[in-house]
Amino acid sequence: METGSALVVVDELYDFIDGGSLACGHSVEAVEYTKKLIEANPEIPALFVCDHHPADHSSFAEQGGPWPPHCVAGTRGGEVHDALKPYVVEELTFNKGCDAAVEQYSGFDGRNAAGQSLAEVLKTLDATCVYVVGIATEYCVYNTANDLKNAGFTVKVIEKGLGYVAEDGHIETLKKMREEGFTIL
Repeated sequence: METGSALVVVDELYDFIDGGSLACGHSVEAVEYTKKLIEANPEIPALFVCDHHPADHSSFAEQGGPWPPHCVAGTRGGEVHDALKPYVVEELTFNKGCDAAVEQYSGFDGRNAAGQSLAEVLKTLDATCVYVVGIATEYCVYNTANDLKNAGFTVKVIEKGLGYVAEDGHIETLKKMREEGFTIL
């Protein structure tokens, strides 16, 4: 990773890793890869985007949404994987999906404890190139990467650092991203 870049880690949270019905394919491998990537590039800031839902979030099936409850604030399922916790810094952690009425796949407008958005902090860090890893390719990774690209950042998605809901959806999303001009590493 080059100078002037940052790493955005999307939703490497327990409910997407070992959370039963929402456990995603390649998620354990994605966490392992992300850890190695962070360790190999200590000078590159790692920013963590996290689903952080209230228990009555509108995306949950009980509320009429498409998903089982997941990543509820204050639960183990909503925590960053233990292997990555040593690299989590409060001001570089951005929560999304906090409003019960709003579905928020993208971490672009996620907020840290100081109320700053992911985009604001990336600009403060003078990051022009953003590497993206995380879970799940088809939803939160794609939407976060797309919003970053639309905001003018150079976005490079690292395939080995991705987990997915369904492998065919992952493959289709990567194909779509290549067609849209993303760099897939």
